[in-house]
Amino acid sequence: MVRQEQIEDFILNGHKEYIPHVSLDCAIFGYHEQQLKLLLIKHKAIDGWCLPGGYIKRTEKLVEAAARNVRERTGIDNLFLQQFKTFGDPNRARFEEFDEERWYEATGVRVTRDNWLIDQTISIGFYSITDFSRTTLQPDVMSVECEWFDIDALPPLEFDHDEMVQEALHTMRIHLYHYPIGYNMLPEKFTLTEIHALYETLLGKKLDISNFPKKLIALGLLTKLDEKRSIGPHRSPHLYKFDKERYDEALKNGVVLS
Repeated sequence: MVRQEQIEDFILNGHKEYIPHVSLDCAIFGYHEQQLKLLLIKHKAIDGWCLPGGYIKRTEKLVEAAARNVRERTGIDNLFLQQFKTFGDPNRARFEEFDEERWYEATGVRVTRDNWLIDQTISIGFYSITDFSRTTLQPDVMSVECEWFDIDALPPLEFDHDEMVQEALHTMRIHLYHYPIGYNMLPEKFTLTEIHALYETLLGKKLDISNFPKKLIALGLLTKLDEKRSIGPHRSPHLYKFDKERYDEALKNGVVLS
């Protein structure tokens, strides 16, 4: 539970630990049983929903800050994480609408326009993917809610986060053809139908069920096991698992799945 002292210290002294005017926002996509969701948060002094984000500590690398942000929101470490775009349009955060009294009511801290948080900020976008059923959601010091939303039923987002989500989704779907995404979103052992459903859901379109999994096998990313899963009379498909060494190599160097 976030204490009032933590909120006050972050607002008044956060610039000593974090780099001012440069932030990051994370589009965290969640997959489970052919559902695709997006993680959103609601800030203390803002009505609407937005992407989880935060500032970069002066002592950490950019990707470390993004990984920390994702881990703190989801409770899961070492997720697939990719930078997708930087956003820096003037007034993208609409600070001209800043209301000192509302901030005080929401945070309990008096904030004026010369505070380090109330200024034009460049944001670096990252996206990540996880199994949303395995997450333990936790708001950050400046938010009050943290919730999964269906990708096709998102509320209007604050700031320029609608644009961020579209850019993140577009980039993620391109990357699906070049990186083996899926290690953290399937059971250790899975059927070809399950991995086919994963890719169809993430891409938002139909794939040839007879050809697409074969490409993963041909690239050596999947290993066929001497085990089957009984799912009904006369239906016992073979189980597969990722070849972790090949998978990690493909994440590093890329592959071509299309």
